[in-house]
Amino acid sequence: MTFFKSLTAKLRAKMPPVKLPQLHLTRLKPTKVNPGQLNPTRRRLLGGSLLAGGASLLALAGSGSRAQAQNHDNHQAGYAADTPGTSPAANPAGLDHSKMRLKHGAMTTVGEVDHARNGFHPVEMLTDWDRGVVSRLPDGRTLREFEVTAEEKEIEIAPGIFFPAWTYNGRVPGPTLRVTEGDLVRIRFINNTSMPHTMHFHGIHSARMDGVPGAGEPMPGEEFTYEFEAKPFGCHLYHCHSFPLKRHMQKGLYGAFIVDPDPEKQRDNPENYAVARSRLLGTPENDHWQEFIMVMNGFDTNFDEENEIYAVNSIAHAYSNDPIRVDKTRPIRVYLVNVTEFDPINSFHLHGNFFDYYDHGTTLSPTHRIIDTVMQCQAQRGIVEISFAEHEDGHYMFHAHQAEFAELGWMSHFQVEGEGA
Repeated sequence: MTFFKSLTAKLRAKMPPVKLPQLHLTRLKPTKVNPGQLNPTRRRLLGGSLLAGGASLLALAGSGSRAQAQNHDNHQAGYAADTPGTSPAANPAGLDHSKMRLKHGAMTTVGEVDHARNGFHPVEMLTDWDRGVVSRLPDGRTLREFEVTAEEKEIEIAPGIFFPAWTYNGRVPGPTLRVTEGDLVRIRFINNTSMPHTMHFHGIHSARMDGVPGAGEPMPGEEFTYEFEAKPFGCHLYHCHSFPLKRHMQKGLYGAFIVDPDPEKQRDNPENYAVARSRLLGTPENDHWQEFIMVMNGFDTNFDEENEIYAVNSIAHAYSNDPIRVDKTRPIRVYLVNVTEFDPINSFHLHGNFFDYYDHGTTLSPTHRIIDTVMQCQAQRGIVEISFAEHEDGHYMFHAHQAEFAELGWMSHFQVEGEGA
């Protein structure tokens, strides 16, 4: 050991000194990270990959998107052009900046959906009741017959965003079937797709007519006829119940099924009789109401089991871009159905007013009175009744009160006007 210590000392004595470089330490400043950049799902998809690919014209102002930041000056010019006393030079093209404000400042889609190509229009869908072919049975009952075809079809759900849907009669949601309590309902269901499908009705019927695998599930190219008595009255729905269930529903196989009450069954209760008459399509009492069907849905455009688009009746921001005109002298009745997949709940919130709500529509008196928000899980539904009789004219917003849903398409307006709107 003494030898090695001596050798080490001699070697050190012969080695020239080594000058080490002086180290300068700099304190690094923290980098601000946008949390949205860490989430590769919904907003990244809309704000990044779809826009980069030129597949979408979706602009969600207020969400921190790059597109908004780059056009900030233009948006400010739009606001200035609507300000009294502002020079016309701020608006050289004569643009309608009130509409621009609605589209950009209100976080709505930019551009137009080709409704003719889709084969259905969301405004027309609001009041499109399919009552079937009506005949009288020997026992005096009413028979209503429908024909529904399942087909695969690409639909445009937002400007430039297309979805490979599975449809009933070429539309999403499918036709709104409307019958009366006690009718015999007969539906001929034709499967023109490449997969098995069904029509499962929320109602009272036999096991043979349940529309599930083994009970009313036609294979591709086949058909099946469902038959049952319409009961109970209320706001109901139908949907495909083939497996995997979540995919068949999310792809668009659902629709509303409304059973109007038979007023004659309410003869002993004058108040219930009057309400039943007001719900029975075609009566003078019903004509006084403005009735709409609204199916709340969502679309998983990249099949990651998260929705990128939310809507009422499938088209993002349809009733923001084209508000629903209503006459404030007549009450409003909304048949509200939630079929949204991948999210536990959806909701309906009304601005500037309150409403009565009938859960499932199976009662003739409200289950909730004087509320402005209602939540629904998937397949839950109900009737919303609103009056604007004491309100001033104007646009009254309604939307999902999940802010993300509203920003991604579920935002709407009533255009409330005086008599004769």
